[in-house]
Amino acid sequence: MKAVILAGGKGTRGKPYTEYFPKAMTPINGKPMIDYIIKYLSSFSFVNEIIVISDFEGLGGQIKNYYQNKKGITFVQDSQSGTGGDLLHIANKLKNESEFVLWFVDNLCAIDLKKMRGVFKEKNSSACIATRNKRKEETGFARVENGIIKEFKEKPTMKLQLSECLGIYMLGKDIISRIKAKKKKEINLSYDILQQLSKEGKISAFDIGESEWIDAESPMILERNEKTVMKIIKQMER
Repeated sequence: MKAVILAGGKGTRGKPYTEYFPKAMTPINGKPMIDYIIKYLSSFSFVNEIIVISDFEGLGGQIKNYYQNKKGITFVQDSQSGTGGDLLHIANKLKNESEFVLWFVDNLCAIDLKKMRGVFKEKNSSACIATRNKRKEETGFARVENGIIKEFKEKPTMKLQLSECLGIYMLGKDIISRIKAKKKKEINLSYDILQQLSKEGKISAFDIGESEWIDAESPMILERNEKTVMKIIKQMER
């Protein structure tokens, strides 16, 4: 199986830092963030190649320079045609794969890809998306009765009414043919492809349960959640 890491975003939420280095190269404990993801993906025996998509003609060149000619990693220039367009751009590299992993680089999570793959196959899915149904809040909450605060809850873990979708997917080969059929210059995977598949009942969900996850959108987020980040990278260094 191949794993695709999308590392070509403009990193607008991470400015001004991402004006000097790509989000993928955000340092965590002395290593770039993408390194934890690549090593974690490589730790699964069924992942035999990692494809990194980024703007290697711009700041993304720092990623390529970091890895030089490391075996098992292929670098592909961002197509500038949306997430779906990027997958269509590497269609030839995926043509022999029955399924593949798609990982957005700002997602940190020691997700059990073996179990996720099991759900993908069991549900006969076209796509399987990592989800979670609870979240630890960053602010304090209060229980209010008749305008009076009765109790404080400091940064509680909240049960979500809707499952939150994370940026880690397992996709079937039919996704590529769906993208091709759109015949658009720019294709957003979520809105243009997955939305319709959900209506057809072809997308399964893999709940990460008690596993920690963080959207590493900027160095500030990582710093503010340092304990959680350190816990996650320790789990990823298996």
